[in-house]
Amino acid sequence: MSQHPRRRIPRWSDVEPFLRRPPRPGARPDAVDRRLARCITISDLAKRAKRRVPGPVWDYVHTGAEEEVTLRRNREAFERVEFSPRAFEQVGEPDLRTTILGKPATSPLFMAPTGYSRLSHHTGELAVAAAAAAAGVPYTLSTYATTSIADVAKVGGRNWFQFYVMRDRAVSREHAEEGRRQGFEAAVLTIDTALTGLKASDLRNGFSVPPRLTARTLAGFARRPVWVANTLTTDPLRFATFPAGSEYGVWGASNHLREPHLRPADVAWLKDLWGGPVVVKGVLSVADAIAAVDAGADAIQLSNHGGRQLDRSPVPLELLPRVVDAVGDRAEVYLDSGVRSGADVVAALGFGARAVGIGRAYLYGLMVGGRRGVDRCLDILTSDMKRTMALLGTADVGAIGAEHVGFVPRGSYAQVPPLR
Repeated sequence: MSQHPRRRIPRWSDVEPFLRRPPRPGARPDAVDRRLARCITISDLAKRAKRRVPGPVWDYVHTGAEEEVTLRRNREAFERVEFSPRAFEQVGEPDLRTTILGKPATSPLFMAPTGYSRLSHHTGELAVAAAAAAAGVPYTLSTYATTSIADVAKVGGRNWFQFYVMRDRAVSREHAEEGRRQGFEAAVLTIDTALTGLKASDLRNGFSVPPRLTARTLAGFARRPVWVANTLTTDPLRFATFPAGSEYGVWGASNHLREPHLRPADVAWLKDLWGGPVVVKGVLSVADAIAAVDAGADAIQLSNHGGRQLDRSPVPLELLPRVVDAVGDRAEVYLDSGVRSGADVVAALGFGARAVGIGRAYLYGLMVGGRRGVDRCLDILTSDMKRTMALLGTADVGAIGAEHVGFVPRGSYAQVPPLR
């Protein structure tokens, strides 16, 4: 008897399941949708984002300070996380809902502040704020935003305002008054920027807002004509939380105009001025966390500015359990820096974070597709979180605990490149 199966001519019904059906008339996705459909991870978004903006803009967003030691360590810490799943407790549809600053949120995510967002895409902060509002998570507007406080307020949602306190406190008082008048919920005081960290790529590129036209930048912009056209045909790029034409709207002036000597008393000053919740961002020690909470902070945001400020600074994820032990019963503890997946978010929750901020991740989405790209970023992270929690055996955010996470020692696993 033959060992081979009998051959025959295939019928159409045999072939049809292998063929992709053409889209219905009128349902063909546009170029943005096609690009985003191919993005399965935040890394996919990053790869496509690099092709959408000029080199100096990409370097501004993507690179870190000095030798980028902190930038690498942020990721290395998340890569060393080991999950401890409970197989008999796996669930089908985990519940991501939580509370942030005492108010309901659809997930433990929030949008961390990123300056100059209209460099990434001409829709900038408005696109990010709209995506955050639709997703039911807070959005933080930077002092160095390229969209005004009033215009972001029109989007709705839960908006926070990030303060770089100025030497002239009248300027910060004006920000506070405008933010409260426009219904912003919380003040986020950044304390890790006595001066701006050294980013060699930005200096080499002559990076500025608006971009300076040198031979080098012109060459980079010429390769991205769509970005150039969108930038030139929309409102001029400027720092829109300051009055037009003021010295505060001038690139490079921030180190001279920003307050370099912040103290715990400044937390109390902003708390009194704002009259609502205050988050202190840029905390990188237990001592600073305690001092901030003692001064009235409602939440602590562990952050090394995504590796953009002091190189070789502590990694928030590694510091997180100690800060939670020290102040977690008196204030909420958040984390940002290095977050690139929903699994990273779950890991941070396991180590004690109440919520997790993203920055570069949503800027990658913004570069790829404006508002739709930010939506895609949030969809990816949400899907990641649900899948990780389901496999971990945690039915809701509150069920994720220290028993589910740990660090493997450095060097325990060889760095094997992924299969291609």
